[in-house]
Amino acid sequence: MIKAVCELILLKKNNNISKERFYRFLSGESYLKCFQVVVAETDLFVYAKRELKQETHEQVMKYRGYVESFIRQCPTFATTLAPWTAIGPSPEIIRQMIHAGQKAGVGPMAAIAGAIAEMVGQELLQFSDEIIIENGGDLFIHKKDPFVVGIFAGESPFSNRIGIRVDSSDQPVSICTSSGTIGHSLSMGKAHAVTIRSKSAALADAAATATGNRVKTVNDISEAISFAQNISGVDGVLVLVDDKMGAWGDMEIVPVKPGVLK
Repeated sequence: MIKAVCELILLKKNNNISKERFYRFLSGESYLKCFQVVVAETDLFVYAKRELKQETHEQVMKYRGYVESFIRQCPTFATTLAPWTAIGPSPEIIRQMIHAGQKAGVGPMAAIAGAIAEMVGQELLQFSDEIIIENGGDLFIHKKDPFVVGIFAGESPFSNRIGIRVDSSDQPVSICTSSGTIGHSLSMGKAHAVTIRSKSAALADAAATATGNRVKTVNDISEAISFAQNISGVDGVLVLVDDKMGAWGDMEIVPVKPGVLK
């Protein structure tokens, strides 16, 4: 039985997007505690079996510290839109971002939100065996029950009307979304939503950006899906442009009743 419905809000929020967030349940309150942790640009919304604000804050500071330290040594790391080629001794989060960018053909910072969500989520599993972390539209999920991630896609008629079903046997899993019409994160495309499913949140984040960059019109949906399909480690892709949809892979798309995700 699908017990929960959660709304995937895209990217970093701007003033035109509601700050009210993210997970909604079909019946009653969730047994998981929800809380928010904000450190500079990192804005996490977390579900766990108990409140872990302090533990989450410590992990965010640790992993942001790794990234900030690396950027001080290599300032171009923060601005390049091309894959980072130099890989020397570095923290795991840096290596994940670099490898994700190389696979997707984008700069390493395209993977930062997903990488932080996953690294922090993996750390929190020692305190709670069920964790959901959302970081700017990038989800790390480790949950016992199946549920549906509902897709918010701005003005698209599919927005809040379809979702992706996630089985408990598939977890942990990451689902990340990029948009060319919502939010202020960099996208060179015009898709209402490009959603990627992968075991790696860093890769899902980078692949969503790279795939979204290729979508200017509805005529680009097929080519964008083919591109994502050829990225090693991508398990599924969903592309929404206006009233058109394309999908491939492990994406069980289900209808969501209007109003459920309000």
